[in-house]
Amino acid sequence: MGIKYSNIIFDLDGTLTDSAEGITRSVQYALSRYGITASGEEIKPFIGPPLHYSFMKEYGFSEKKAFQAVEHYRDYYREKGIYENRLYPSVTKMLEAFANNEAKLYIATSKPTVFAEKILKHFVIDNFFKVIAGSNLDGTRVEKKEVIGYVLNNSGRTDKSETVMIGDRKHDIRGAQAWKLDSIAVTYGYGSLDELIAAKPTYIVHSVVELSELLMQ
Repeated sequence: MGIKYSNIIFDLDGTLTDSAEGITRSVQYALSRYGITASGEEIKPFIGPPLHYSFMKEYGFSEKKAFQAVEHYRDYYREKGIYENRLYPSVTKMLEAFANNEAKLYIATSKPTVFAEKILKHFVIDNFFKVIAGSNLDGTRVEKKEVIGYVLNNSGRTDKSETVMIGDRKHDIRGAQAWKLDSIAVTYGYGSLDELIAAKPTYIVHSVVELSELLMQ
């Protein structure tokens, strides 16, 4: 048995971890600073895309106000929200199988790198990843294609035909396409099936087990 790709790039939220609770509560806290209340369902679109874009798109915030809201979000997230989170079932087993088959594993997330590192360490899976890349706290490198580009430039691997991006939102798939990479959309995360089909990934899978089976030959 071997591995289908030698380089595997993972999104984090909605792909390896179910982080909805922590993100939802952090967004609710940020919105409360502006006198806005919102249900978890209303906040669901925030999971995945860069946060300041979501504040602008969903609530009409100006760019300046949106970045301010992100700071309020982080006030809650860094203390509580980061740990209101869990690994999807079978994730650790999957990562072990990939690593045992000599695949090189990477993280490309829109979440700030410092938070991604803490989460992966909290779940004791940080050691699986050669590069952990996210956005910068100053609001730069937030586009998924930029994060993927950073991974590619720092991976020491240049064969794109041996590289795949895995994620649960259209941003992950489009980011992969920007670098001419294959992509796998997972439907157990936060993107709708319609959204993922429209993004035209190379493959679509419905569970961590199915993802493992696709990649293990």
